[in-house]
Amino acid sequence: MLIACWSVKGGSGTTVVAASLAVILARSMPGGALAVDLAGDLPAAFGVPEPTGPGVTDWASVPDAGADSLCRLEAEVRPGLRLITTGTGRLDADGADRLSTALAGDRHVVVDCGSGGDRCAVALAASAALSLLVLRPCYLALRRALAAPIRPSGVILVSEPGRSLGRHDIEDVLGVPVRADVAWDPAVARAVDAGLLAARVPRTLERALRRAA
Repeated sequence: MLIACWSVKGGSGTTVVAASLAVILARSMPGGALAVDLAGDLPAAFGVPEPTGPGVTDWASVPDAGADSLCRLEAEVRPGLRLITTGTGRLDADGADRLSTALAGDRHVVVDCGSGGDRCAVALAASAALSLLVLRPCYLALRRALAAPIRPSGVILVSEPGRSLGRHDIEDVLGVPVRADVAWDPAVARAVDAGLLAARVPRTLERALRRAA
């Protein structure tokens, strides 16, 4: 299954959600999981060295590149979890279509599509089997989500204390289910800052995401 995580506003937590979903799936699925980075921050979130070679956008910029050459870009993060980094190329509409086809297979693939500024990344999210919008309960973010060119399969809501908007408000406005309600937790930020997310997803985050996973 191809799972795309995206957001309409920076700082929503898309990379942390994508990385955590990939770790959870890598542990629970026999075939492991593949994380694909279109936003540029997954290596840091996983606590692995920054890439020096080509990445997924370099592959996508070569019109006749096949799925076998995409597999050669994978690097191991931990047993069962592999990562394809961003690269230095540019993802166009044709590259997004070819990438979606190439990623189809037996493994679960989680793609960090970023904050929605890249239309081709959003197009990839639209073609995914599961398109997850990562959203904070913010009026401005909700307005952007309502105006987005695609509707997600569901929402990962990153709840914050003191907000007036809640789960039911999001579902009523967007017309899609909230698949996970993630409470804001400083333990998540500490895990990311320490580079420990690939080794141990904080308990509150894992519990919330298991349903979506």
